[in-house]
Amino acid sequence: MLIVLGDISAIGSELTKSRWLSVLQQFQRILGPFLALPLHVILGDRDIGDCSKLNAKSVKWLATNFPGLDSSGCGAFDISNISFVSLNAVALLCGSNDLRFSIEKVIERESLDLHGDAKAPTERSYEPSRSGHFGWRETDMPSGSGPVLLLHFPLHGTTNKDCEKNNLPRSPLSSVPDGWLNWLHSREIGRPGPYELLHTLPPNATEYIFQALKPR
Repeated sequence: MLIVLGDISAIGSELTKSRWLSVLQQFQRILGPFLALPLHVILGDRDIGDCSKLNAKSVKWLATNFPGLDSSGCGAFDISNISFVSLNAVALLCGSNDLRFSIEKVIERESLDLHGDAKAPTERSYEPSRSGHFGWRETDMPSGSGPVLLLHFPLHGTTNKDCEKNNLPRSPLSSVPDGWLNWLHSREIGRPGPYELLHTLPPNATEYIFQALKPR
């Protein structure tokens, strides 16, 4: 199986639909003989734009061109007995937007599936917060027992104390020397993206995901 964590295009958010179709054809040619393999693509910030350009209709159109993605750019699949969940990390990064409600529904549905509920709700039992805070419920599932999480942006790093308290993984950047971090920040590859190179999801979104999904 091929998993692409984004981006597909360096300037995707600026492209028209006709130009996007050309990019998708080029992408298929790059895959070449691997096209026969199952494919899962995650949309990145250069594909759908920064927070000021994020558009639900554009995301929906682009997502329909990739197998397994719903209208919000999220997806889920199983390999053997392991579940994988991909989330639109760009929309989660941007706080309140038209896509966040749909993404929260995906997280809630996957959380219910993990609990073995046969029937997932068709609508949320509470309204999404416009303050940028997520509402979550506590679960009795052990940490690391949920799905493998696939994101374009990494989750927010936690301090050692928080990791020990909540059994969360430490950020891999916590052990990187400052010199290497400075080099990463100063590195330029083609056009700079809308976000910082080491950008992560906000702490509240990260906590919400850990509480709801208990990812591996």
